[in-house]
Amino acid sequence: MRFAKVVYYIAGIYGTPAILMGYFSEPWVARNHPPAVTHPEYLYGFMGVTLAWQIAFLIIAGEPLRYCGMMIPSMIEKSGYAAAVLVLYNLHRLDRTLYLLGSLDWVFLFAFIAAYFHTRPRADRRRA
Repeated sequence: MRFAKVVYYIAGIYGTPAILMGYFSEPWVARNHPPAVTHPEYLYGFMGVTLAWQIAFLIIAGEPLRYCGMMIPSMIEKSGYAAAVLVLYNLHRLDRTLYLLGSLDWVFLFAFIAAYFHTRPRADRRRA
């Protein structure tokens, strides 16, 4: 269970400031990755949902046994962006820097899977 706490705390602590900085990234994206953002609602919607998940990671970290079931949608959250980054990079629609940064979600995804399997059997034994 300690492993799950550490993994989810790291994910939440790393992700929260990264996403908060994203709220101010629209001019940077327009300048460094043209064309400019034409539908900012998608950018800010993504930031809002992702920020909510960072808070969820911190909640899961606080009590992994209690929130073990939330680890499954947290894996889906990580796999969605990780897969998108991989596909976009292979289609030459994403530069190497963003690919490498986005690939960190694969690391978190595999850590979340490991955390789930380290925590889940204990949750099952607790119910018995």
